[in-house]
Amino acid sequence: MYQLSGVTKRYRRGKDSVNALDGVDLTIEDGGRLVIQGPTGGGKSTLLQMLGGLDRPSEGSVVLDGTDLAALPEARLTRVRAEKIGFVFQSFNLIPTLTAQENVETALVPLPGLKARERRERAGEALASVGLGERLRHLPGELSGGQQQRVAIARALVKRPAVLLADEPTGNLDESMRDEIMEVLEALWEEHAFTFVMVTHDSALARRTRRVATIRKGRVTVKERAADAA
Repeated sequence: MYQLSGVTKRYRRGKDSVNALDGVDLTIEDGGRLVIQGPTGGGKSTLLQMLGGLDRPSEGSVVLDGTDLAALPEARLTRVRAEKIGFVFQSFNLIPTLTAQENVETALVPLPGLKARERRERAGEALASVGLGERLRHLPGELSGGQQQRVAIARALVKRPAVLLADEPTGNLDESMRDEIMEVLEALWEEHAFTFVMVTHDSALARRTRRVATIRKGRVTVKERAADAA
């Protein structure tokens, strides 16, 4: 479970100080699903970075399963990210010279005790779970945008994380491909019961989720509602 208490992130802008997050209190249950929305510059991505341990708050605590990420030494924080948190980004972030399977395997390299054969097998299984079992040896440039994002999803989930954080995962895709990717993410969430937090500007995607956090000027409001789709 995530428990955020009084999370403030302050940036310097010339002589002024700007709060990207301003005293955020937020709870996300294990296996929960949350969409984060808000205007550009409102703090959406900053909040996701706090949840992922990619940045630290100026004030407050970000507690994941009893551990305050904001207080961890960098080496331990890196280990938590490697073992517990998967990331999916708008830009895919695939290595162009590696095959789909090799890209997915990169997420397993930091994990101790995994032999090369096990990494290959797990990467193949992860790609099959997103419908790319026959594309293992394709380079990113040989795949469509939707297929590249499926590779990125497989890479995020191959380490079997407790948390999946997605920052505008359909932002580079057309409407039909957007829906396909969301169906993949939703099916994987239902199957594996990871905690799923997604930033999106797309209201159609937000309506698929019962719990929506809106950020405006660094402050968060959470609403529960019936989803339009399962």
